[in-house]
Amino acid sequence: MTKVKAIPEKRKKSIKNFIPVIIVLIVILGIPLLLLNYQAKRNGMTWGEVINRITNKLGSKEIESVASKDSLIGEKIDFLVPNPIGQKFTEPPLISHVQAVDLDGDGLLDVVVCDAKNNTVNWIRQYPAGVYTESVLTTDLVAPAHVQAIDFDKDGDLDLMVGVLGMLFPNNDKIGSVVILENDGHCNFKKHVVIDRVARVSDVRAGDLDNDGDMDLAVAQFGYDDGETRWIENLGDWKFKSHILQNLSGPINVEIIDIDNDGDLDIVSLVSQEWEEIYCFINDGKGNFRPKLMWGSSNQDFGSSGISMCDLDKDGDMDILYSNGDAFDYIPPQGRPWHGVQWLENKGNLNFEFHRLCSFTGATNVRAADIDNDGDLDLFVVSEFNLWDSPESYSLIWLENTGNMQFAKHKISKNPTHLLCCEPGDFNKDGLVDLVTGGMHTYPPYDRMGRITLWTNNGQLSAGK
Repeated sequence: MTKVKAIPEKRKKSIKNFIPVIIVLIVILGIPLLLLNYQAKRNGMTWGEVINRITNKLGSKEIESVASKDSLIGEKIDFLVPNPIGQKFTEPPLISHVQAVDLDGDGLLDVVVCDAKNNTVNWIRQYPAGVYTESVLTTDLVAPAHVQAIDFDKDGDLDLMVGVLGMLFPNNDKIGSVVILENDGHCNFKKHVVIDRVARVSDVRAGDLDNDGDMDLAVAQFGYDDGETRWIENLGDWKFKSHILQNLSGPINVEIIDIDNDGDLDIVSLVSQEWEEIYCFINDGKGNFRPKLMWGSSNQDFGSSGISMCDLDKDGDMDILYSNGDAFDYIPPQGRPWHGVQWLENKGNLNFEFHRLCSFTGATNVRAADIDNDGDLDLFVVSEFNLWDSPESYSLIWLENTGNMQFAKHKISKNPTHLLCCEPGDFNKDGLVDLVTGGMHTYPPYDRMGRITLWTNNGQLSAGK
């Protein structure tokens, strides 16, 4: 019979001494690995991509560069004449989005409005030319955030995609929804609730994401601490299936576009609540998406407020316009010195180069148009969170493209204040770019309020060229 030798006392003590060390090592290594795995799952990224993201942020000098950067200052030219259109108001308006679109196909631009004060989506119809009449298209949408007019069911008329927050201010409850207003061809709209009882929905866009011939949806759910980005597959007969793309809080916008020019539609998303980042979800052509981080700020208080897509440098690919001016994290809200406007230049192969265009406190929306009719794209920018007690605080500016992608900042107006959204368009069909804006008056002062304002181009700017 073989005898089992006893372990010497000294060796037993040595093993016992190593146990606490092993436990400490497990904790030291295990917690970071768990956190790394957690972030990777939420972002849809690999461990390597998450590590690269963190190290790049830590080494970034972007905060200092944008805080000091500003554009050239141009002269103020009064080329826009403001005129309120639509309903009159007695209480501070809360307009969350406007879209300039010919909704009824009569050749005249109208305005579709998300009214978070009255919880409605409205239509300001232009008919006859120069006459604007507002009507309510649907009610009981608590804090509608964004509307897109597009022929979703491909029957020849424009339907409305509506992202509904469920509450204007931060909230973790599952109160968001996606609603489609189906047009019967005569601008009577039937409400279809695509999904509800989800984290607060800030944006929804339509496009054929799986190449099966019908329209699907991309959805940004800001939530609060529990936001998501998803796409919703159209199964036909008003039935849908959801696919989660990312579990980060704070998505503000989604854009559907073929960003890599491979023949299918991708999704570009702006996330603001956690990391202040812009992502692209790259489509394989069948509705399978791979996330890629396009750009991220090292400033967790950067205040991302919106993106829009355009070929700003007219080189044949789509760039990203990006405003940062959100200040809802402060009570009362107050602008920050690094707020402003950026251009992410598409360099090809999903690489984007960051360009600071100008500083503008409280910047919340930027839109491109050839404002001065010189053949290149300029920019309109509005501010919701400027320092309104200061007489030098403007709510509306334009950035003139002076050539070689240099931009001069021109002041336009201080009244009304608290402009959250804007949309350019030729409303009177004179060949000049006009503008429509919406006011979100969530905090004082209340002395220069506006709900929906149409800014008509009087031609002075083009005449001076």
